[in-house]
Amino acid sequence: MADQYPNLKNENERLDALRSYHILDTAEEKDFDELTKLAAAICGTPIALVSLVDKDRQWFKSHHGLAARETPRAYSFCAHAIAKPDEIMIIPDAKKDRRFADNPLVTGELDITFYAGVPLVNHEGFALGSLCIIDQQLRELSPEQTDALLILAKQVVDKLELKRKVAELETLHGSLKSSELNQRNLIQHAPVAIALLSGPDFNIESANEQMLTIWNEPDTITGRPLLEAMPRLAGKEQLQYLQMALETGKVQYSYEIKIDDRFFNYVYQPVAAETGHPQAVMVLATDVTEQVNARSAVNDSNERLAMALDAGRLGSYDLELCTGLMDCSNQCKANFGLNPGDTLNFPDLFTAILPEYREYVEEHVNTAIANNTIYQTEYQIQWPDGSRHWISAYGKPRYDAAGKPVRMVGITQNITQRKVNEQRKDDFLGVVSHELKTPITSLSANLQLMNRLKENPASPVLPKLIDASARSLSKISNLVDDLLNMRRFGEGLLRLEKTNFTIGELLAVSCNHIRIAGTHELLIEGDTHLQIFADENRIDQVLVNFVNNAVKYAPDSDRILFGIEELDGFAKISVRDFGQGIPKEQIPNLFDRYWRANHSGATYSGLGLGLYICAEIIKRHGGTIGADSEIGKGSTFWFTIPLTQV
Repeated sequence: MADQYPNLKNENERLDALRSYHILDTAEEKDFDELTKLAAAICGTPIALVSLVDKDRQWFKSHHGLAARETPRAYSFCAHAIAKPDEIMIIPDAKKDRRFADNPLVTGELDITFYAGVPLVNHEGFALGSLCIIDQQLRELSPEQTDALLILAKQVVDKLELKRKVAELETLHGSLKSSELNQRNLIQHAPVAIALLSGPDFNIESANEQMLTIWNEPDTITGRPLLEAMPRLAGKEQLQYLQMALETGKVQYSYEIKIDDRFFNYVYQPVAAETGHPQAVMVLATDVTEQVNARSAVNDSNERLAMALDAGRLGSYDLELCTGLMDCSNQCKANFGLNPGDTLNFPDLFTAILPEYREYVEEHVNTAIANNTIYQTEYQIQWPDGSRHWISAYGKPRYDAAGKPVRMVGITQNITQRKVNEQRKDDFLGVVSHELKTPITSLSANLQLMNRLKENPASPVLPKLIDASARSLSKISNLVDDLLNMRRFGEGLLRLEKTNFTIGELLAVSCNHIRIAGTHELLIEGDTHLQIFADENRIDQVLVNFVNNAVKYAPDSDRILFGIEELDGFAKISVRDFGQGIPKEQIPNLFDRYWRANHSGATYSGLGLGLYICAEIIKRHGGTIGADSEIGKGSTFWFTIPLTQV
């Protein structure tokens, strides 16, 4: 039942400890509100509270995302959390937890589903309440979020302790006016770093062990002016705060002052004389290194997220559902063909979507909002310049405390190139099917004819059928070799057997099948004695591919020139024909996988993998590959190889 919270053995002492802070029913404070806001942001919840459990109620010192300042203790989740002060209490689904299933905060308008609370345990070991986060939907905390919540809870306790210590010190100041000895005793036994500095020279009247440790000074500095004892403070902001406290009579604060590898928050409390004018300043210091490091870790995480988005060219957006206004990253705008200074709101985005995709996108967005799920779509858009592009979009709705959808946050990515590659791959598979089917069909027909002639082995047709079958098998073998080479290169499985050899000697014997055919003359120009360190068989494979292409696509070029030259530690080897040339716009794609050139109606067999395989071979050697061409004058295919071992 909702009113059956655990009875604590030390409840009376715990309540006394809570009331000693004089914090109940005080005004809201920015320090605590910033901590609950940070807790909600880190954990991604709409509600975060600093809840203090009183006798019959839980009262909220800070209530981010919740209007109420208190609720009955009978309804309090935190009343359960403080029963185990050494543990964080996590309720993934309160509706399924017998302790809370009928709780009005679960069944009512607040509709609590998820709860996580870290007990706020003071230095005496009493659990005063908890720093808790609340959501209306199921969620889990990552280890990083749990650690951050624990650190923030410790910071809440530190702020409570500091407020109590400051209050205690202010109460004691009145009695200390008449007793310097009592004042010094208080400083020496204070549970925080504290020092008393008097007069315009800030004479060090007293400093306890904690403050001396922070200053890294011996106790012999007592009785000396501050700058005489520690001249390094001249011009530092600590001195400015001391002067302001003494001159104005108002408490001054400085935050996250770094000393060596630690960070401290300072309070500069003026101490007035009987005349009412400040005569000294009491300095209190609190070590906040853990909190600073925790915030730095959160910032680092956000920076890494931003770097990941940039690396993946992922654009982020935050859409306000009721207005259609969007807060977009520059990359998100770039995905829609816009500049960083341009406006991109949901109506603009929807207009950019091609009409045939709009209903599809709208349906997915509405479904995600209705079911509180992630939506994912791919659709085509038109940029302001008229070009068309593909977008992949993800989004997750966000809801207010009443469960009303208010925002949609997500990412976009331009996947146009991926779509182009997918189409090329599909086209390539069609070519593979066609290229394999042709020789297989021919082979099958030849085998059928040979089967009919098996009783007549002397038939003059039989040798022709055998030759035709062999050619078909050779073609199939070449096609399969190309496919296997493509897979090996794609998976990094190809090994190179490198040796030193003379490139001129290789060119003299390479492509002998062309020389034997007698249709083309192969000429060698350049430094024929140049040596390279490479896999000779693979380099020969590249040269054969270049020459075969020259014969295939430039049949009227009866001369093919091999070129050899040395360029800045590299050997540059080229194959030049004098055919019709290649259109300029096709050259950047020649070495891409799955890409085949359009040869103006001419039909050529093959998978179009040869140049891709050549490019991978050269890349594995640490070289570069390319082509130069001029319509009507021919083409030159070339590659470079390092002269020395790589």
